[in-house]
Amino acid sequence: MAKIIKAGKWEYTEEELHQMFEEATQRGQELLTTEIQASSARYDQTTNRLILGLKSGAAFIVPCDLIQGLRDAAPEQIAKVKLGPRGASLHWTKLDVDFSVEGVVQGRFGTKKWMENLPELVAGNKSSLRRMARAKTSSTNGRKRIRQVA
Repeated sequence: MAKIIKAGKWEYTEEELHQMFEEATQRGQELLTTEIQASSARYDQTTNRLILGLKSGAAFIVPCDLIQGLRDAAPEQIAKVKLGPRGASLHWTKLDVDFSVEGVVQGRFGTKKWMENLPELVAGNKSSLRRMARAKTSSTNGRKRIRQVA
C-alpha cells in the first residue's frame, strides 16, 4: 500500500507528489528559457529613464514618466529599483511599486486606466495630470467624501 501524505486538506501518495514535483520542475525549466528576464536595472537621472539589461543581451530603455508610480517620484526613490530573484520583476520598496520585466518590455506601464490616459499624459495635458492626481489623493475606499464648506 502506498504511503499517503497529507498537505492541508489534500492527500497524495508519494508517487503523486514525485510526479507533481517532476512536472513543476519541467515547467520551471521551460519558463527560464521563455520568460523575459533582466540581469540589471538602473535609473539614469539625467534622462529620467529606466534602463533594463536583459539576460538575452538586449537593453530596454523606458522613460519613467510613462510608468505608473514613478511619474511623480523623486529621482532618489526611482534609483532604488531592485530586481526580483530571477530577474523577472522590478520593485521599488518605498514607492510600493512592482512590475514584471516582461510587462514593461511589452509596454504595460500601469493599470488599464493608466494606460488609457497615457496618450494624454505623454502629450503633456496638464489637466489630465491634475485629474489623475486628484483621483489618487481623494480615494475614499468607496465611502462618500465629505467636503468642508469654507
